[in-house]
Amino acid sequence: MAEPIGLALARVGLTPNALTVIGFLIACVAAIAAGAQAWLLAGFLVIFGGIFDMFDGMVARATGRVSKAGAFLDSTFDRWGEGVVYVGIVAGCLLSDYELGAVLAAAAMTSAFMVSYTRARSESLGFAPGKGMANVGLAPREVRLVILTVGVVLAGVSLTVMAIALGLIVVLATISTIQRIVVTLRQASLPE
Repeated sequence: MAEPIGLALARVGLTPNALTVIGFLIACVAAIAAGAQAWLLAGFLVIFGGIFDMFDGMVARATGRVSKAGAFLDSTFDRWGEGVVYVGIVAGCLLSDYELGAVLAAAAMTSAFMVSYTRARSESLGFAPGKGMANVGLAPREVRLVILTVGVVLAGVSLTVMAIALGLIVVLATISTIQRIVVTLRQASLPE
């Protein structure tokens, strides 16, 4: 199913890198919506951006344009977009006089970035090559996006629900970071 979608997007002139940038721009619009406390819109944009993010890889594989540079751009813009959304949530919470939400959003961003960082650093040092580290941890990006989307969509009903979602991201992402550290240190202790 992915290949026909990828080929269709390529036929209309979209390149993998263009799709990466469009996904990032969707995250920026989601952040603006969150900052404006348009929580429902922000939540739908977060999930749409997350789904849209799959398209760059589909086009790259379907057209044979898979490259290290494209993978680098995709990962970089994914993290950047995730961070921008959290900043939008911080702004929206502060404008709502909901300091707890702002603190939890900042903590969730930090924890989420540590999940990505431990994978990138571990793999750059030769541990868990390939997709090995991606399979370690309770809260990879996809899980965090689902939790975040639910929390932001329901923020229109209750900011407390969003705070619970953000707190859950903090806990699960912290556990994931610790799991990745443990896996890497275990691999480091193996004889070469």
